[in-house]
Amino acid sequence: GKKLFANPRNCAAGTLRQLDLSVVKERKLSLFVFNVQDAEGITFTSHSESFDWLKKQGIKVIEGYSLCKTAQEVWDAINEIGENRGEFSYDIDGAVVKVDDLAFREQLGATSKVPRWAVAYKYPPEEKETVVKEIRLSVGRTGRITPTAIFESIRLCGTNVERATLHNQDRIDELDVRIGDTIVVRKAGEIIPEILSVIKDKRPEGTIPYEISNACPSCGSKAVRDDNTADIKCTNINCPAQLTQHIINFVSRNAMDVKGFGEAYIDALTTEGYLKNIADIYYLKEHRDELIEKGLIGKEKNTDKLLNTIEESKKNDIDRLITGFGIKNIGKQAATELSKHFKSISELEKASYDELITVNNMGDISARAIVEFFTDESNKEILERLAQAGVNFNSLQDGNLVDNSLEGLTFVITGTLPTMGRSDMEKLIKDHGGKVSGSVSKKTSFLIAGDNAGSKLTKANELEVEVLTEEEILGRIK
Repeated sequence: GKKLFANPRNCAAGTLRQLDLSVVKERKLSLFVFNVQDAEGITFTSHSESFDWLKKQGIKVIEGYSLCKTAQEVWDAINEIGENRGEFSYDIDGAVVKVDDLAFREQLGATSKVPRWAVAYKYPPEEKETVVKEIRLSVGRTGRITPTAIFESIRLCGTNVERATLHNQDRIDELDVRIGDTIVVRKAGEIIPEILSVIKDKRPEGTIPYEISNACPSCGSKAVRDDNTADIKCTNINCPAQLTQHIINFVSRNAMDVKGFGEAYIDALTTEGYLKNIADIYYLKEHRDELIEKGLIGKEKNTDKLLNTIEESKKNDIDRLITGFGIKNIGKQAATELSKHFKSISELEKASYDELITVNNMGDISARAIVEFFTDESNKEILERLAQAGVNFNSLQDGNLVDNSLEGLTFVITGTLPTMGRSDMEKLIKDHGGKVSGSVSKKTSFLIAGDNAGSKLTKANELEVEVLTEEEILGRIK
């Protein structure tokens, strides 16, 4: 009555790891030998001789092998095994041609990975027919909607297969696959199931072409096709299926910078229902005792540390909060420009399309995305809860630069600086008119490097970007 093993390999491996010998005995494992790796007290001159000796001792060896003298005999043996492989009591995906003479094997030797005295021949992937029962849609962490064909279970390469991805609408249209169709399935690389074709002669009457809905299967919000791609995505950033990725973005270094709030904690808190949107982060403190009792983010010390870090993040400037909203096409740089133009989240919320389009480097798509974000009712509720939790909604910049000594210059920061945090250095650069980017490019004016600088320093050297220390950039400003 227990669940069957997926394949013989899993069964054998699991059985051999069993500490209870009665379980091992009950499962009645058997083996056959396909090669003698070493022998003591007896000498063999050939592979076939070792097989003959093993059989005389009552030891089972691999069946269906042939001793060949010519290349044609080898090819004939490969074809014969391929034709009969469905009759074996185990699954195979190929045949191996070996040198029989063991002395020749010694002379040929081996590479670091494979012997030079053997070569494998892979048979074409096994193909089988089955019938599509349904096409199921799932939503990934980025909002991408993926269709999967669910079909009557078939046996392929030693495992039961009953589903295969259809990737996107373009692939569905290309195959013209419909619910009720008879399809041909194989395993690509003997691993991943894929649908090769539809047998239209077997198509039942009344089937209709399948189209992915324009509503998200997870939350019901509008789903649209990405420009220049085949992907259809849910437009609701608060979609439950996208929640983990949305929160990861919100607490990331470029956004609210909640250090120590990793993906494992986010997964645990969303699974347990403590996080349903980004605003819930600032209400976790109300569940402190429960969180400690359940150990979702560690013991008391670690839980308090994270809750304190979350509290500190409330004081961040609004450019970080805007980045954390996850508005389409609004990253760190765009958020910085918006925070210069609008002095509070309330001002940004009330901004019209015409006002937004005047912001530096703000395009049509980005402006429309901002308007859509702030007019969405669920987002309005989240904003209200963020404000009630005490998250800063007002710009911390006084509106005046200290000076414009860094105007027109773009900086990238990497490594650990001697006396300043990364966010402090970013603020200093912006206060003096400069820009901060997250990656090195030909447009980068300077790289500010601290200890343990990594790939950004390598990239800067390749592009001949000047590298400054903390002391050198402070000297330039003064």
